Amino acid sequence: MPIIVNLDVMMAKRKISLNELSAKVGLTLSNLSILKTGKAKAIRFSTLEAICKALDCQPADILEYKEE
Repeated sequence: MPIIVNLDVMMAKRKISLNELSAKVGLTLSNLSILKTGKAKAIRFSTLEAICKALDCQPADILEYKEE
């Protein structure tokens, strides 16, 4: 898939754990883990907004497009 999820990179930059982010965003650990590993097929804008707010970043910091 040409969309790459860099959530783990942003979490490392902000020094925040999966548990902390899960609590701030209101997502289960399993759903957040699926997103973090790039196995998610979709993401709601409300979820993306909550993640960006919690990590103080832009959507482009988390999602990247690379042509195959």
